[in-house]
Amino acid sequence: MRAPAPARDDVAQAACVVLERLRAKAPRVHCITNAVAQNFTANVLLALGCVPSMTLSVEEIGDFVARANAMLVNLGTFDAERRQATELAVEAAAQDRVPWVLDPVFVDRAPSRAEFARELGARGPSVVRLNHAEFGTLSGAAPSRDTVIAFAGRNKLVVALSGEADLVSDGARTVTVANGHPLMAKVTAMGCAASAITAACLAVEADPFRAAVAGLLIIGVAGEVAAETAKGPGSFAVAIIDALHNLDPAMLKARAKVS
Repeated sequence: MRAPAPARDDVAQAACVVLERLRAKAPRVHCITNAVAQNFTANVLLALGCVPSMTLSVEEIGDFVARANAMLVNLGTFDAERRQATELAVEAAAQDRVPWVLDPVFVDRAPSRAEFARELGARGPSVVRLNHAEFGTLSGAAPSRDTVIAFAGRNKLVVALSGEADLVSDGARTVTVANGHPLMAKVTAMGCAASAITAACLAVEADPFRAAVAGLLIIGVAGEVAAETAKGPGSFAVAIIDALHNLDPAMLKARAKVS
């Protein structure tokens, strides 16, 4: 039986608590992400007060993950080095109970990538953050509220589906996050950054559903704030880092569009 939708104010307040914890605890977030996204992702995490690390070295990645508070696995530029690093990192995360986010970038483009993402999905990610094409490939179903809920429940994880409005579900609870701005689609690595922020929220929030909602709400509100002064994608990429740095709970709660 599905739980009733959480009240808007309760969802927003829970996200505010997560934001406050990020500022106070400065969690360590290890990111296996694509080469295009590394710099931007690191700066986004730093703006929120987190401590990012990015190493792919097979000699040390297990130690980095073991000492992290959360991890991101992003399949963007998925070469042999990143695949090997991912195998070791996921093993370390399981051993040390480090929560992690899977971002199955472009699994709709290559069957081998999709198959590896399915294998990873069975190895204990707390959250899978993906777009409509990626969801369709992994689930075998067209994305909709019902199919997202069913996939999340069947796989015992949280699905954070990005789109014009983002949908987050753990199979029992479901929330729509309608914050964001069209300029977010014009800056490379924005989705990767959203996944990294979600991982950061996992580091300070034991409930993966609340962490995923908070992560998408934080970057969505920051995107709206950044767009108010940006003149285009270039200035927007800088402005959203500033917006994340300056975001406070009062602004987050006031601007939250959740249902």
